[in-house]
Amino acid sequence: MSEGRTDFRRSAAVAVPALLAVGAMGVAMAEGAMAATFAVSGTNFKVSSGKLSSDGLASYVDVDRSADGKGHPVSLLAMNNVELSTICQSTKVKTPVGTVVFRLQAGGEAGPVTADKLVIDADDLTGDSQFGSAQIGRDAASLDNVPGVKGKAGGFGLQVDDVNVSGVRSRAWTAMGGNFKLKGMRINLGLDGKECY
Repeated sequence: MSEGRTDFRRSAAVAVPALLAVGAMGVAMAEGAMAATFAVSGTNFKVSSGKLSSDGLASYVDVDRSADGKGHPVSLLAMNNVELSTICQSTKVKTPVGTVVFRLQAGGEAGPVTADKLVIDADDLTGDSQFGSAQIGRDAASLDNVPGVKGKAGGFGLQVDDVNVSGVRSRAWTAMGGNFKLKGMRINLGLDGKECY
């Protein structure tokens, strides 16, 4: 199967439940239920963006668990009023016909991608950043920059205002958005598909 060529029935079987799950998570996020309360898949994924901006970010160290009970240390990054110039999400998925790359893209010429709230559980993040005031080493239980986002008392936390990051590259285990708007969304699956980076 070449990149960009998709068996519609097979893709629908994968994409429809995923989109419904994202929609349900978006409703939960909009209602303030911020933390992931589900087992992660055991497969991380890549997320990239040309530019990300937010009026506030809160972060603390956490652990995501897959269904087999394995723990994955992550930095939970929660942001308010997010705008992304572009977004690309990709992951490799093992199937009976080989390893398929699932890739979702949005933004660009179609317009920016926006979310009222965005929470990413990542174990790697790079980019060129600029932000306003910063509080690094704040007790995770006292974070107040993003409503509903607090860690455990005594845990390491940080929060910043007016975040701008260009050249975003992240490896994540979960991503959830509240009122996520993906303009120009496109999904590709392919045996020879390319990841976001």
